[in-house]
Amino acid sequence: MESQKGKDLLLQIGCRIKQIRSSKGMAQAELADLCGIQKASMSRIEAGKINITMATLLCITNVFEMTMPEFLEALD
Repeated sequence: MESQKGKDLLLQIGCRIKQIRSSKGMAQAELADLCGIQKASMSRIEAGKINITMATLLCITNVFEMTMPEFLEALD
């Protein structure tokens, strides 16, 4: 079973992805397509419902034109 801390982290990551994506005027489906995943998977990632792979997170940060540390530094 996942710990509460792990669940909180997934939710924080998902919220950060959604915040940046929205600020760039990008649709969820567009980001999912650019990273080679289904829109439903992106929706679940943003909702903190599933674990995100490092490869997917790296793709997302590349699409956002930021480094992984830049993305992660805003998390608690």
